[in-house]
Amino acid sequence: MSTRDSSTADDLDQGLPIQLLHDRVLVRQEGGEGERRSAAGIVIPATASVGHRLSWAVAVAVGPNVRAIKVSDRVLFDPDDRSEVELHGRQYILLRERDVHAVAAARVETDGTGLYL
Repeated sequence: MSTRDSSTADDLDQGLPIQLLHDRVLVRQEGGEGERRSAAGIVIPATASVGHRLSWAVAVAVGPNVRAIKVSDRVLFDPDDRSEVELHGRQYILLRERDVHAVAAARVETDGTGLYL
């Protein structure tokens, strides 16, 4: 996907007709669930048996009570614990903040525990 195509895709995420409530996070999953490549470039087919894998996604909207995630953060979540929704013909996943296992963002502090109550 070229940079022009990705900026167009990001523009589609702007102005979604939805307001999230409480601790909800709306994410767009990166890539597909089909075949993938290893770090060495080996193609791994979608039918390959692997252990339980977590998935990365990009946060496109967050609710008012979300504390650790901002829009455009990459988040790590369990793909088995998800609710899917379609908006403007695109697939999104709706999560609770507590269902997100990690956040990958430049602003994340390294000295924090990452835990909250």
